[in-house]
Amino acid sequence: QARLRESGGGSVQAGGSLRLSCAASGSMYSIYCMGWFRRAAGKEREAVALINTDSHGSTFYADSVKGRFTISRDDSENILYLQMDSLKPEDTAMYYCAANVGYRLCSLSTLARTDNTFWGIWGQGTQVTVSS
Repeated sequence: QARLRESGGGSVQAGGSLRLSCAASGSMYSIYCMGWFRRAAGKEREAVALINTDSHGSTFYADSVKGRFTISRDDSENILYLQMDSLKPEDTAMYYCAANVGYRLCSLSTLARTDNTFWGIWGQGTQVTVSS
């Protein structure tokens, strides 16, 4: 079974940038879609960005991060990235990467899926704090 491990979180001032990484190990053959999620204090988990792992590599973004965040992957190293630019205090949260292990490609509607039934594997999270 695949395992995920995030890194790259930290503290930054508003307007700054951070790049998160999610290293995947183990069996990846059933993973067709991966994503980044976040949970701010007192709020529910929300999807931030998703990417399909097929040759098209389609990406999908939450409206709140569109134009500021970029999801990408390095298939040779099995690493998922989230480049975060123009960070705002409201981006402060614990960030997680996750994978669907059921041969499912993601679509725009998948941004509404934050449940563990769909996302079978989660990393441990990395904290991002943006100060004003």
